[in-house]
Amino acid sequence: MFGLIGHSISFEDARRKACELGYDHIAEGDLDVWCSAPPQLVEHVEIESPTGKVIEGAYIDSCFVPEMLGRFKTARRKVLNAMELAQKKGINITALGGFTSIIFENFNLLQHQHVRNTTLEWDRFTTGNTHTAWVIARQVEINAPLVGIDLKKARVAVVGATGDIGSAVCRWLANRTGVGELLLVARQQQPLVDLRKELQGGRILALEEAVSEADVVVWVASMPKTLEIEPSNLRNPCLMVDGGYPKNLDSKFTGSGVHVLKGGIVEFFKDIGWSMMELAEMEKPRREMFACFAEAMLLEFENCHTNFSWGRNNITLEKMDFIGNASVKHGFTTFNLKNQIQAAFA
Repeated sequence: MFGLIGHSISFEDARRKACELGYDHIAEGDLDVWCSAPPQLVEHVEIESPTGKVIEGAYIDSCFVPEMLGRFKTARRKVLNAMELAQKKGINITALGGFTSIIFENFNLLQHQHVRNTTLEWDRFTTGNTHTAWVIARQVEINAPLVGIDLKKARVAVVGATGDIGSAVCRWLANRTGVGELLLVARQQQPLVDLRKELQGGRILALEEAVSEADVVVWVASMPKTLEIEPSNLRNPCLMVDGGYPKNLDSKFTGSGVHVLKGGIVEFFKDIGWSMMELAEMEKPRREMFACFAEAMLLEFENCHTNFSWGRNNITLEKMDFIGNASVKHGFTTFNLKNQIQAAFA
């Protein structure tokens, strides 16, 4: 069995969903009540691959909402409690989604393996970052030509280049895609220098300079709230791949020739009998999902019960090949610009 750990995109949305699911005692509470609310296993699902293999899974709502990010101990407790529940339910491999993955990495929850009387078994969990990185890299390869960008000549900026996903995307684009030039953007200088040395190329630039020079911009880091980019300073055409969470690039970048794509999202080949992706406001919630969630499904399909994506900067091209091949084999496709166009006119 695979598991998915997620959360709602806002406190108000969480209250509404809890009411719909019949958790009135939680829905009616204030934020302090939600801070103490335990995780809930809210849905079971059965999924069949095009190969004919059928797997079972469960969705666990961590009862975390973004408004809790400033409460360090609460955020840490929410993620660890959800992981404990997944393990107690006997789930083989569980993916952390949304902020739960970010909290796990940034708050270094590997130091907290013991939750009450449970010792968490790390090989039961995955961040899903390998599949996310592969999907984002493929979205660049597929969609750049659709808007008239020749990747062999293009400048591709990766914002958040030294993170787990960002560094993997850089490796793929440099070694498999062969883009014209990589523009590397991150907050800390030394990791950027180390990455450039590993890649044997690329230019380190400040955010504003990289965005104005790039034909393609891959965002896998949070955007500064104060960032203001004049649309006339962007390349035309320009492809923006929004691989961050939450996805909000389309509110920042508009204009002729600027194409914003939701990054790190995949679509299954047929409808799935669940409602969990409505929490994430997918355009087609019966088919679309975050790539990190799909990684848990793929590992279950492949009987690969291990922490496939774990730690930081451990994603290899070989791992991306494995999970990418599994993704295609089991009926997933990347979310592309044509999907967004169809959704806009639906």
